[in-house]
Amino acid sequence: MGGGHWAPQVRGFVGGLLVQHDIPGLALAAARDGAEIYAEGFGVREAGGADAATPETIFGVASVTKGVTALAIMQLAEAGTLAVDDPVARYLPAYRTPDPGAARATTLHHLLTHTAGLPPLPSRFFALARATAGDPHAAPKPAWVADHPPLDSADDLLAYIAGLDFAPLGPPGARFSYSNEGFALLGAIVERVSGRPYAAYVRERILDPLGMARSTFDRASLAAAPDVATLHAAREADGRRAIVAAPQGTYTPLWYPAGGLNTTARDLLRYLEIYRAGGVSGDARLLSGAGIARMTAPHTPGAAPGAAYGYGLGVGAGSRGATVIQHGGGSKGIAAPDLDVPAVGYTAVALAHLAVVPSDRAALAPLNGLLGQPAGATLAEYPDAPNPPGQEGRYVGAYRGGEGQQLAVTREGGALRWTVAGKRRAARPVGGHAFAIATPAGETYCHFLLEGTEPAWAVALGSRIVPRVSADSA
Repeated sequence: MGGGHWAPQVRGFVGGLLVQHDIPGLALAAARDGAEIYAEGFGVREAGGADAATPETIFGVASVTKGVTALAIMQLAEAGTLAVDDPVARYLPAYRTPDPGAARATTLHHLLTHTAGLPPLPSRFFALARATAGDPHAAPKPAWVADHPPLDSADDLLAYIAGLDFAPLGPPGARFSYSNEGFALLGAIVERVSGRPYAAYVRERILDPLGMARSTFDRASLAAAPDVATLHAAREADGRRAIVAAPQGTYTPLWYPAGGLNTTARDLLRYLEIYRAGGVSGDARLLSGAGIARMTAPHTPGAAPGAAYGYGLGVGAGSRGATVIQHGGGSKGIAAPDLDVPAVGYTAVALAHLAVVPSDRAALAPLNGLLGQPAGATLAEYPDAPNPPGQEGRYVGAYRGGEGQQLAVTREGGALRWTVAGKRRAARPVGGHAFAIATPAGETYCHFLLEGTEPAWAVALGSRIVPRVSADSA
């Protein structure tokens, strides 16, 4: 269990998060200078069950996997078998978008930093179709997305993207907008360059050297493994919220590089150590110090003030000024942030098996204890600030993304009304055409993209740029 005099405060705070947000179970582990300082399981592996969650419980981690994929690309770059500044088409000749010149100019660097100009696309619904078939808890395909057969291979995905009609967000490198497709394609490049299936490469070159013995992409194999968390989903009926087991897996091999890893809190600490220690964890060196420095450089501004993105990693300044390297993972039954604060040698992981819950605050709690802060102190804050006057009408409209993102902004009696994914939300201005939108897990930063005197052409909602589809909220 570990921890200093602050451990009881952390324990009480995290336990309170479980109660407040109906989280069945969570595993938390933290280290300082590579030595574990806190590890504890909270709650249970399945709602209504008796088996406790532990730091060795296997959870899905969704997009935390993106850092692993970026690490694989960097290993291949250091081996001289590819370069991150190479065009994507050198390895995937079928890569096409509605702008042929932009597609030719897109490099691995652009995919690694989510700056390829791809808006939120609906590929995931078809890439995950076989895994989610018959699952009543799977995210439904948006009504505005046309049907398509399952996507089973990188060639299928390339053909699908090439056939879509969408407006690129800008030339490669111009704008950050999170793209699962980009990381699925990076995984395909790992396969084509290494000659190994993506999951096999990661097992041989990353998981095994780090001693991550309880980590796997093969969710089917988890049926025979001990101490595995069941995925859960929240359902609302007659105004009541219920948490139910939703055990069916989500990921397919095509989408493994974007989010398919299953692992434990302690295993993930071994992985996070490489970013603190310049590519080394335990007795294993996975990448040079220069390679880690390139992965953790702030290559592009991120979605929120002070945020930036490296290679498969968020890089930015926290509210206390220190550089923070982090990534979150969210999907059905998954809320899995990791956190690395090199200035104080801190790494932490908090894994929950229910989506859209503030497990990131659990990962931060031991650091708050170390620094003498309240366990619930937050890492990023969006202070109230007025937006430019007389601009509210430019925000009004409907915004929609291919993954299901929906924002409707209307004016009622001079005030803006916000509806996110069909639910009314409160929002407050934070300056610069931006708002902080209240969500069940905290707040989402929202920034309108404007040109000249025209209405906003898109909104940066969280980590995605979501295009405007209508001048009203219809």
